[in-house]
Amino acid sequence: MSNREMAETRSAGESPLLAVEGLHTWFELRQWGFLRVGSVRAVDGVDFALERGEAVAFVGESGCGKSSLARTLLGLHRPTRGEVRFGGRSLGALKGRELKAYRAEVGYVQQDPYGALPPFLDVGRILAEPLIIHGVKARAERERRIRAALEEVRLSPAEEYLSKFPHMLSGGQQQRVVIARALILAPSLVIADEPVSMLDASVRVEILELLWRIQQERELTLAFITHDLSTVRHYAERIFVMYAGRVVESASVDDLLDHPQHPYTQALLAALADPDAANATRLREVPAGEPPSLLHPPAACRFHPRCPHFMAGLCDRDDPPDFEPRHGHRSACWLHR
Repeated sequence: MSNREMAETRSAGESPLLAVEGLHTWFELRQWGFLRVGSVRAVDGVDFALERGEAVAFVGESGCGKSSLARTLLGLHRPTRGEVRFGGRSLGALKGRELKAYRAEVGYVQQDPYGALPPFLDVGRILAEPLIIHGVKARAERERRIRAALEEVRLSPAEEYLSKFPHMLSGGQQQRVVIARALILAPSLVIADEPVSMLDASVRVEILELLWRIQQERELTLAFITHDLSTVRHYAERIFVMYAGRVVESASVDDLLDHPQHPYTQALLAALADPDAANATRLREVPAGEPPSLLHPPAACRFHPRCPHFMAGLCDRDDPPDFEPRHGHRSACWLHR
């Protein structure tokens, strides 16, 4: 069954697993330790909901707020404003044991597998750590879960990897250990932050297919954080395009990739590598300039300084609302007014 078919058959009356409303995550900057100079608006007014068992992707250039959003959902950053609700409960209200229980429900696959793994622990101890922290006291049960996790990520036989240290593994094997650690507590939601960007091209497809297979088998909610639009068609149901701390476009994967509505999304797609060697020297029409500083973002539409369709007196004056140029396809651009 395809991702789209599964999305259509998912219960319409079921409440979302994760709901984000008016989320702002700002980081205050100070000079000399006491003089406030402003705030970095890493996430600046984001709304979305993730259904149980679906796979979504958050895409955008570096510095657009994707990773800050991920860390806020993980409970590592506290929202400056807005609300994150998980299973109907507000993340901001969770403390102590409740926050610890929430973190067991959310797995995290980091970008750099070598940096994510403690170099002084072997694989067995790395995977035992979250089980010990979350109260799995029986050693036999921990060993059973560790072996099952290694087998699930295709590090088999498990006995060959338990005593190895991270530096003894290839990049792909390291990332499989990171994935096993993210899954070992049986979470409901897994956030994968650029999970293949540090890997060789030959390994990337294997890791993405592994995540996709596990998501299907476990019926996980999976959130990919990525800048690579070329891979998401096969591994996600919906895409959220972020720019300068905001979601500027969202739709089903096929609809967004085949019919992009926002000029920024169109620019991202135009920048994709073309496999046809005959087009290698063809100049692509992509917007000039760089993403704005999140310390002093542009007023109104944040893409307007780079937008080829800029309308003076409108794009630089008022924030565009979420228009719906196609059914279920939302785009924050005044072109759709």
